[in-house]
Amino acid sequence: MKKNKPENGLRMKPEKPVPIQQEDTSGKNEIRPGQSIELLKELHILTRDGKMNQDSRRKLKQVYHLYQFIEPLLQEIQQDHPNVTLVDHGAGKSYLGFILYDLYFKSQLRSQQQQSHIIGIETRDELVQRSQELAARLNFSGMSFLNLSVAQSINSDALPDHIDIVTALHACNTATDDAIEFALQKKANYIVLVPCCQAEVAATLKKTKGAFIKQNPLAELWRHPLHTREFGSQLTNVLRCLQLEAHGYQVTVTELVGWEHSMKNELIIATYKNSPRQHAKDRLAQVLESTGLQSLHERFFC
Repeated sequence: MKKNKPENGLRMKPEKPVPIQQEDTSGKNEIRPGQSIELLKELHILTRDGKMNQDSRRKLKQVYHLYQFIEPLLQEIQQDHPNVTLVDHGAGKSYLGFILYDLYFKSQLRSQQQQSHIIGIETRDELVQRSQELAARLNFSGMSFLNLSVAQSINSDALPDHIDIVTALHACNTATDDAIEFALQKKANYIVLVPCCQAEVAATLKKTKGAFIKQNPLAELWRHPLHTREFGSQLTNVLRCLQLEAHGYQVTVTELVGWEHSMKNELIIATYKNSPRQHAKDRLAQVLESTGLQSLHERFFC
């Protein structure tokens, strides 16, 4: 019995099975040199057997990206004075604070007897207690944690009068605005923000848009409810940037990581330069006026 041949007369070789690519769950290629594996396990970024799931991988990538932005700021401050004070608002489990301390401050404090300090601010007492216990267990003596809201921390005696760097990573709703007010009062050299959702501006836009649609065609930008929320989020960060510029800061806005990792992706870095302020103040007032947000004047002119 003859075997069937392809029409072109060529004998076809059977295809070899392609081996299935197994996902690398070790995370070894993604961990920075010098990073404590024990710390990553304690933060549940690595499992007890040293594996990493997709959610932990995204979280670690975000924190590492943020570290790349913060490290040169730390170096810049230390050219002026060796001891750095950093306050992390809405710290949660203090991923950022612990990784900053582990990668940057740990070796300095041990070898040079410096007194740099990271302070985590968090409202959930159980997370504050857990962070305090972890810092003690790892002998991270330059870390402390306070059970305060961001707003409460502004007038708290537990914090020094001057802070070098203020960070707020995904501080929800108006907590980012409170972190800005804190940084302004503490005369921070640098402010690093990854804003989260903020409903205050969108809610005010919703109240006033009926009258504005009649007199201002640009109100079409926020006429539909979905657009109100999205435009409100965008406008909130624009107002924050103008507010910082009105206090003499130079502001840079960029992406933290790719959109596939997080939708809350905007990174705002403010550097105090004692820059000219009047133009930013005028613009801020004009934007509030033209969008019907005069009631938020006190919020953004603090």
